[in-house]
Amino acid sequence: MKDVFGLASAASDDLAATPASGDVSGLAIDQPPAPDTARAPEAAAAANEAETRAERFRRYARRGGLHAYAVGVVVLVAVLIALAASNTADVKVNWLFGSAHVSLVWLVLLTAVIAWVLGLLASVRFQWLTRARRR
Repeated sequence: MKDVFGLASAASDDLAATPASGDVSGLAIDQPPAPDTARAPEAAAAANEAETRAERFRRYARRGGLHAYAVGVVVLVAVLIALAASNTADVKVNWLFGSAHVSLVWLVLLTAVIAWVLGLLASVRFQWLTRARRR
């Protein structure tokens, strides 16, 4: 039998054999399998598993550590501001080839930055010297 488009098809014979009442339950249609509703609550419970006491303690400890870090940063900034405000006097700095007059706060901050950079360089060097050997 030829379908509407003039093509012969076995499927068109199957469609013609279906009842005219619109019942299409006998047709084979590719559908994804229906979800297993009996296991859905178990899967949801596993996905939203209750937090254990140890996990909650670690989470609270981390939060406390972050709060302590934030307080430490605020205190450090306050100390630096107080240091800058109280050390505005000029001091004489003697170099190998001459001397200069600079504000004490700039001298202290420059020394701190130089020490920080030297500490980073030393850390990188130590990591380089103590790295695992490649095989």
